[in-house]
Amino acid sequence: MQLVECVPNFSEGREPAVIDAIATAVSSAEGVQLLDVDPGAATNRTVMTFVGEPEAVLEGAFRGIARAAELIDMRRHQGTHARLGACDVCPLVPVSGIDLDGCARLARELGRRVAAELGIPVYLYEAAASRPERRNLAEVRRGEYESLPARRGDPYWQPDFGSLDDCAKTGATIIGARQFLIAYNFNLNTRERRIAHDIALDIREAGRARRDRQGRILRRRDGRPRRQAGKFKHVKAVGWYLEEFGCAQVSMNLTDYRQTPLAEVFEEVCRQAERRGVRCTGSELVGLAPRECLLEAGRHFLRRAGQGTGVPERELLRVAVRSLGLNELYRFEPEKKIVEYRIAAGRPLAESSLRDFCDTLSSSSPAPGGGSTAALCGALASSLASMVAALTAGRPAFAGHHQDMCRLGERAQRLKDELLQAVDDDTAAFERVMEALRLPRDTADERRQRRQALQQATRGAVRVPLAVLQHCREVIRLVEQAARHGNPNAHCDAGVGAACARAAAAGALLNVLVNLGELDDEAFREKTRRRATRLADEVERRAGRVFERLRRRLG
Repeated sequence: MQLVECVPNFSEGREPAVIDAIATAVSSAEGVQLLDVDPGAATNRTVMTFVGEPEAVLEGAFRGIARAAELIDMRRHQGTHARLGACDVCPLVPVSGIDLDGCARLARELGRRVAAELGIPVYLYEAAASRPERRNLAEVRRGEYESLPARRGDPYWQPDFGSLDDCAKTGATIIGARQFLIAYNFNLNTRERRIAHDIALDIREAGRARRDRQGRILRRRDGRPRRQAGKFKHVKAVGWYLEEFGCAQVSMNLTDYRQTPLAEVFEEVCRQAERRGVRCTGSELVGLAPRECLLEAGRHFLRRAGQGTGVPERELLRVAVRSLGLNELYRFEPEKKIVEYRIAAGRPLAESSLRDFCDTLSSSSPAPGGGSTAALCGALASSLASMVAALTAGRPAFAGHHQDMCRLGERAQRLKDELLQAVDDDTAAFERVMEALRLPRDTADERRQRRQALQQATRGAVRVPLAVLQHCREVIRLVEQAARHGNPNAHCDAGVGAACARAAAAGALLNVLVNLGELDDEAFREKTRRRATRLADEVERRAGRVFERLRRRLG
């Protein structure tokens, strides 16, 4: 699933009725989940955070900008924070299933619509910027709202969409795409803010000002200080004292956790603290973080311990939380702090017990049925591949295959999770077909609409088992690799994994074929049938090779 976060900043932080009205407009878009509303009276500004699939987020952002344009008059706005318009800035952030370029395209689409339908001039920034100097938000906002009249007629300041001619009330809006910003604090066993800030200067990308032997700041000809770069890119940091907990903190914003992983920064802060005679005792995540940020931290610490990294998600989170000391100041709750968990749809089948699933499966209900069972078989196959990898990685006897087994295990865990999701997706697809069948068909128009809905739902019922087949092809390749290079004591487990993959592929193929028979599009039917058959045949061949190798090995 594609998931996008949007963090619009509105130029109102003092009137609850206005803030509530904008929040209501945002959340009225179907598929949007509003996670946080954070008003500030001194800044006269409210930051809202919401997530959803791309189209839902675009609609929610548009509705919020439109409502703000109605209720906020920039001619009367005063606050301590820099601002350019009623909706000052609106960044789109990739969370999962979409990259930064994809969010930049969405930002351009939103900017075009805001200018065309609301008459608000729009500047694009960061990854969506139309020219290099506009990547920097501070440059786009330079001179703030009061500079807009002077910008008219100046080619440098022409907005990307719309016109500056009639925007006195709304101001201009800055729309863009950026990576997920993670606010993260490191706790020190000292009350000295000075020590924390000194560590921050060595860590952050901007570094510190260079000084001569007398301690005087060295300056360039233009008067700006000469700087010594810090350790990490994509890091902003300061030091402060946290009175509530009686400790100094290195407070940090990670602007690209993929380029600068959290665990590496944590370990460097620990080293810097030791050099100054203090300790980093734990850390604090402020706000939300993407799941992958913490999963990669878990893998990092497992690698440091020489252990295999192909372990379940819950174990990776447990390792990350303990290693980073995230429980020191308060209990860390993944379901509240991880973006994907906050918005996750229920998975009633995948989260049920084995007995409950089998009881439901064995009832007279037509769903879950063969499609969900095929997906479950695929998840079992992937789990067994990961098991063999886990029994191989970290063992001295198989040191030559350690890295390969770690990668195998990590990929098998991801496939397992995707196939478990397909258990519920298949049942949901079947239910959508049934809903279409229940639509009225008394008139010619109703029959036409019912037919269209049924064709669309049936295509969805084809997509799920087809995706299971694609996953099974990758799973059987992992099983083959595990059987060939894995711990010999687990070869039979690899064989069972091959059997499960074979059953999953065969079951998924049957579900693809039975649903294709209900579609009118003959070209699509034939193309999909050939593709599904090729995938199932490949799984069958590879599973056969695994069994033949095991039979020879077992005599």
